[in-house]
Amino acid sequence: MVSPARRRACVEHVVHEIGISERRACAVLGQHRSTQRKAPRGADDEAALTADIIDLAKRYGRYGYGRIAALLRAAGWTVNRKRVERIWRREGLKVPQRQPKRGRLWLADGSCIRLRPEHANHVWAYDFVEDRTRDGRKFRMLCVVDEFTREALAIRVARRLTSSDVIDVLADLFLTHGMPAHIRSDQGPEFIAAAVKDWIAGVGARTAYIEKASPWENGYVESFNGKLRDELLNGAVFNTLREAQVLIEAWRRHYNRIRPHSALGYRPPAPETVPRARSQSGSGPGPAAMAHKNSPRITRWGLVISMGAGQTARASNPVLP
Repeated sequence: MVSPARRRACVEHVVHEIGISERRACAVLGQHRSTQRKAPRGADDEAALTADIIDLAKRYGRYGYGRIAALLRAAGWTVNRKRVERIWRREGLKVPQRQPKRGRLWLADGSCIRLRPEHANHVWAYDFVEDRTRDGRKFRMLCVVDEFTREALAIRVARRLTSSDVIDVLADLFLTHGMPAHIRSDQGPEFIAAAVKDWIAGVGARTAYIEKASPWENGYVESFNGKLRDELLNGAVFNTLREAQVLIEAWRRHYNRIRPHSALGYRPPAPETVPRARSQSGSGPGPAAMAHKNSPRITRWGLVISMGAGQTARASNPVLP
């Protein structure tokens, strides 16, 4: 099917090149004359919406149009995914490639080995991620996520992390979030240490170790690690360990409170506030959009505080609790 706009261009081309009448060209090409003569006009808010899409695409370079559409709706726009996709492609914005599907381990009866989360605090998962500061020194991150809510519970950053640090992180999380029924991890030395297993069993939780060399069995935290690396680590240069701690913690808060999650219907895992519904009249941004524009925003270099009208935006580093 050819769109009316393209048929209109074809009719104009035939009339200009061959020299036949518009009536004859419309009859041959199947274009209604009223459609041919109707002047196309875009939506009144097209320019403002396009500017906001481009601004969000610049700020969140690894987000696709689906997640950008969710951010626009959270900011007060009444816009569907198809319209955002049309503007996205028209402006030549990059659509991130989809991740390849990974296999699962199956038992002889066809059931999946992996324990599936059923509610919050049912299954937590943790894993290590490594990166380097500008001087080439390595640092490690211990990432802990709730598999059901997708919330990033903690990211501990240090030059060296041992089984004692694992226990320390879990103890703090148990006090603030409660105790999970299961904790999933690979069979790394920090996780299978006797001190960690005895401590987890002592507080009443259970460990769920995946098979060796089978990271897909720990898919939730592996997916989180991939997002952390893709959206922050691959685009940031950390001069010091302290800078890495501050920026990674800022990204974790952004991930929990602002970043739309596709598995949650493009809602953040732990939103701080619920956006107010706009008036039904008009499709432009309302008060929620103004609040969104004046709220702190995360970039690959940290938090950017957008001030109100007449004031200058300034960048600042968040303070760790």
